[in-house]
Amino acid sequence: MGAASLLLCVSVALPLLLGADECQDIRVLTEASSAKQPFAFSCTSPLLTSGKARVTWYRHPSKVPVSTDWQARIHQEQSWLVFLPVAWGDSGTYRCVINDTDGCRQVHVNLTVFKKYGCGMSRNSQMNFPDGHEQILHVGKDDSLTCHLNFPKSCILDPVKWYKDCKEIKGERFIYWEKKLLVNNVSEEDRGSYACKASLTHAGRQFTVSRRIAVNVTENVGHEGRIPNITYPTNNTIEAQLGSTLTVNCTIIDSRDNTNLRSWRVGSTWVDVYYQESKRVQEGNETHVAFKEHAVYTVGITFLEVKMEDYGRPFTCHAGVSAAYFMLKPPAPDGRAYLIGGLLAITGAAALLLCVSSRFRIDIVLWYRSAFHSAGTIAAVANVIDENIKLCRRLIIILVPEPLGFDLLKNMSEEQIAIYNALIQDGMKVILIEVEKVESYASMPESIQYLRQKHGSVQWSRDFTAQSPCAKARFWKKVRYLMPPKRFPPPSPASC
Repeated sequence: MGAASLLLCVSVALPLLLGADECQDIRVLTEASSAKQPFAFSCTSPLLTSGKARVTWYRHPSKVPVSTDWQARIHQEQSWLVFLPVAWGDSGTYRCVINDTDGCRQVHVNLTVFKKYGCGMSRNSQMNFPDGHEQILHVGKDDSLTCHLNFPKSCILDPVKWYKDCKEIKGERFIYWEKKLLVNNVSEEDRGSYACKASLTHAGRQFTVSRRIAVNVTENVGHEGRIPNITYPTNNTIEAQLGSTLTVNCTIIDSRDNTNLRSWRVGSTWVDVYYQESKRVQEGNETHVAFKEHAVYTVGITFLEVKMEDYGRPFTCHAGVSAAYFMLKPPAPDGRAYLIGGLLAITGAAALLLCVSSRFRIDIVLWYRSAFHSAGTIAAVANVIDENIKLCRRLIIILVPEPLGFDLLKNMSEEQIAIYNALIQDGMKVILIEVEKVESYASMPESIQYLRQKHGSVQWSRDFTAQSPCAKARFWKKVRYLMPPKRFPPPSPASC
């Protein structure tokens, strides 16, 4: 805060010297910073860009972009123009060209260097320095001052120290917090010339950066035109998944020369103070975009991990006398997930049932027949062979390889009638049993060949022993499967 140094500032009155026919001029911004200390400025914000923007900085009248080498004293980092540090020869006009989906736009900055005097100057002269920011404290209230040290993420700032009239501020009424100076029970004595100062590290190099603030005190909250308008949040609820990361921005429209404090609170406690130990919920840096008659301010709150305790709790954005809150709630259950899960369960069950029925079909049918008896009906006694054969439900033909066995079909009337019913009238089903494996059916009667082709055959199997019941052997299960279910007489009517 001592020896004289150089200052550079932006002159709003200077005409725009850089012209680009294809780009639209949107504004000229003002900034100031002492020489021999870092200075940075970003020309983009969500209000100026839509989608992914490409930003390029130029210095008039050169058409060559500013270097992107981080080791260069003047270089570009994303949308930032960075001076590490500022020098007298940096006076001039700079142009920021923004190319995005909305076309090409440009912002002009005109920098001028002037002398700055240290603590030996009087209070009135210090209060009127061009690089100073004016802020207001309200008498009898708890208020705060903000140190506007804005740099890209590559610049690491140490804790900020505060000074009044070149002396470091100490006392129970003052609390240092991030870039803010919290002042409890403001009094008339708090008027004066303030400065905030911090060490900055960039790519292994260290610098000292400071900002001056002219502070006035007032007993009035402010006239009606200075009442901030919080456009978001709107006392609304936001769905957030448990354990997720979430950032909510508070957007405020206010006058350009306002000094209103903008912050997030839980109840009446600042968020950063409430979560001082865990730092699970943090307040972000304030950014703003200045227009002709007003400015739009943005300050965010970030949840590194949403927990159950956050649901239903109001998180309030304060801007001067205005306030608005939001509350978190769990996301509504997705009905589509239940529907898809149900369909998958049904499909899986059907596939399992199909697989089981295909593998154990015979066992299932036999079990069903033994478990659920079908009631039989009384039948009339047949007096002729044909009628008796028609009452049969299965015709079992045992095949032997000797040709002699097939000649019997020519001489036995019962067998001939049975074959006739099976072939012509299709009145009964046929079970062909091969005692030994038949190598060829060519020598067999055509009727047997047809029946074998139509109904298939069952081969004799010796897959049982003396100790195991033959009824449980695979061969006999197949025979029982091809046989009709057992009939039982109908129940007798109950007697009166």
